[in-house]
Parts: sequence; structure tokens; C-alpha cells
Amino acid sequence: MKIDPAFIWTAFIALLSALPTTIAITAVSVFFGFIIGTAVALIRLYRVPFLHYIATGYVTFIRGTPMLMHLLLIYFGLPMIIDAVAAALGWSFRSVSIPMIGFAFLSFSITAGAYLAEVVRSGIVAVNRGQIEAAYSVGMTTPQALRRIVLPQALAVSLPNLSNTLIGMLHGSTLAFTVSVVEINAKAQIVATTNWKFFEAYIAAALLFWGITFVIERAAGLLEKRINSYNRGGVA
Repeated sequence: MKIDPAFIWTAFIALLSALPTTIAITAVSVFFGFIIGTAVALIRLYRVPFLHYIATGYVTFIRGTPMLMHLLLIYFGLPMIIDAVAAALGWSFRSVSIPMIGFAFLSFSITAGAYLAEVVRSGIVAVNRGQIEAAYSVGMTTPQALRRIVLPQALAVSLPNLSNTLIGMLHGSTLAFTVSVVEINAKAQIVATTNWKFFEAYIAAALLFWGITFVIERAAGLLEKRINSYNRGGVA
């Protein structure tokens, strides 16, 4: 078998059409996952009655089961629930109206939320307790102290882990092909079937993922450098 370098470039160009889908899955899942994770982290840190146990169970279950399992559970389980509720309430809406990418958005957001909950929690714990006590001393409430003082510092501390989670979700987006979402991995398979040059197509996909990952790493590195410059009292 001979490698066809020309087809690698052809496949690479063809894969660019699937790039927006991959970026959308990654961005949506990390954005909503961060919101979920922050809420879960705060619930666990402040041990909110009853919700604390639910939050702990959520993190334990999601982190203890494969990402693909979450997607399949949502894909097969959610339509059953929606259709049952719609039938009981007499609604005309049915699960078939939900676009396939919607299942990926929901599943990956739930997955990202569990991992980001631990990232945010560790970041908050890393902030000196004296910071929030000082906030209380000047009359701030707990929400004000968290929003103005603790969370910004926790975000700075957690930046490396946040970028790792972002990269992990980018790579995990390839699982969306199991529910018929055409992202980069699925597009590589489609392109390869035209002449059975799967190896070249996957090389192109790997190069594309590598490029996106490199951009994320560089952006995170520059942002971290910027934050550290301000922490030292200087300006980048």
C-alpha cells in the first residue's frame, strides 16, 4: 500500500466543511458545562442541604462512566421521556423534532459539567480564605465576594485545567458521529469511502485536530502569561 500525499491535502480541504460543527459542539458543551460545573462546585463547597448529595452523586456517576455512555443514554433515553410526557399532556411535540446535534450538545454539556465542577472547586479552594473574610469585613455578601473576588482568582488558578478540559471535549466531540452528527471524524470516513483511502483521510483529520489543539494551547498560554503579569503588578 502506498500513501497518497495529494489525497491527504484533498481530504484536509474537504474536512474543513465539518470544522464549524466540531467547534460548535466543543464550545457549547464547555460553555454550558462551565455554568453547570460552577453551580455544582458551589453547592458542594457550601454543602447546600439535599442538593449537596445530588451534586456529589452527579459528579461521581459522570466521572465514573464513559463519555460515549452518556451520549447513548441521552440519545435513547431522552426521546422516551419526552414522548411519554408529551403524550400525557396532549402536546403535539415529539422527540423526532430534535436535531441530532441537540443530543450531542446536551450530553457533552453534562459530561463537561462534572469535570469542570472539580476544576472550579479546586480553583476556589486554592484561593486564600482570608480573601473572602476580608470581603465580609467590608460588608460584602457571599455572592458579592464570590463574584468580585473569589471566582476571578479561581478562574486564573484553574486556567491550565480549563484548557485541558477544552481540549478533551474537542477530542471527545468525535463521538458525536455515533448519533449521525457529521463532525471532523465522521467527515473523514465519508471522504475516505470515495476511494477507500482511509489512512490518508485520518491523517488529514489528525492534522486538523492537532492544529486546533495547538491554537487552544497557545491562546491559553498567552492568557495565563497575561494574568500572571497582572498578578505580579506589571503590565504585559
